[in-house]
Amino acid sequence: MKEVLKKVCEAFRIKGMFVSYEELKVGNINKTYRVTYRQKDDTLKDFIVQRINTNVFKDPVAVMNNIDLVTEYMRDEAPEKNVLHFHHTRDRKTYIFDEDGGFWRLFSYFNSTTYNLPENPEIVKNAGKAFGEFQMILGDFDASQLTETIPDFHNTRKRFEKMEADIAADPYGLVKDVQEEIDYILSVKDKACTLVDMLAKGELPLRVTHNDTKINNVLFEKGGTKALVVIDLDTVMPGLVAYDFGDAIRFAANRVDEDSKDYEHAGVNMEMYRAFARGFLKRTAKVLTENEAATLALGCFAITVEQTVRFLDDYIMGSTYFKINYPEHNLVRTRCQAALAKDMEKKLPEMEEIVRHYMDKYKNRV
Repeated sequence: MKEVLKKVCEAFRIKGMFVSYEELKVGNINKTYRVTYRQKDDTLKDFIVQRINTNVFKDPVAVMNNIDLVTEYMRDEAPEKNVLHFHHTRDRKTYIFDEDGGFWRLFSYFNSTTYNLPENPEIVKNAGKAFGEFQMILGDFDASQLTETIPDFHNTRKRFEKMEADIAADPYGLVKDVQEEIDYILSVKDKACTLVDMLAKGELPLRVTHNDTKINNVLFEKGGTKALVVIDLDTVMPGLVAYDFGDAIRFAANRVDEDSKDYEHAGVNMEMYRAFARGFLKRTAKVLTENEAATLALGCFAITVEQTVRFLDDYIMGSTYFKINYPEHNLVRTRCQAALAKDMEKKLPEMEEIVRHYMDKYKNRV
């Protein structure tokens, strides 16, 4: 791997001497490495090198084009903010293909900390600010410039349709073992599809959204609570603000990890929910429509059910999309998300009230 990474770095015109590399076990999709170079002044400098999973991102060139457009726009709009910098090759591309057809990119490294299941509400609040600010900087960006790199990514009805077709096909004979999970998911189908139905009726606006707002996609100052930069921009596309809000809650406010085998204890930590809502709405309250604000809490339930569908569908189809560590990994994820969705449904009135509180607090603030 060392020689492969050296060739990638050379293609992106990295100066100095290759010192070392380390694979970073982050994310479920791409292969990520931290590479260290010694500069001419004898200092060490780190870079992030990634091999993109082209089974997931069928058009990786379009992914990088989206990222290039968005990051350049953000630097122009908010030059005082940290934005990921993707290096260019000699022919001004932000990507290369290797001899085996692998698709690679290289971008700036931040000496930072990430949090998977933060216990500090301040961290969650600041992550909310970071994701809210990300959307607001891009508020006037012309979303028609972006390619829909994963068509129907958050089209919940299409996710259900695919799962139901795969259940009928049952290629690996696994459906008989997950009937309880299937029955629950289908019982909440219409409620989970409310947002996409509203979008189809023109009742919600499309915005440029991140579409993967897990808290570990925000880098924080080393060992601290200050948010530095939003990362993992592969799924930046037009989308619904409620899905970005909801996915962050799904990840950060669950009482257990996303793939915890202790899924009977999954549920919404309302302290963390309140913290994220406070940070997010501090940045977005002035621009959200009435319908957007009213559906933020529902977005948490909808995206959690959608993710349950995706994990279960992948399990039924042989676990080819999400990285797994053992054969039942996606089934465990399914059960954990289903338990979280059930708890969210019970707490929706309280979650909606918290959103209304912070909307009232921040929407007219000068």
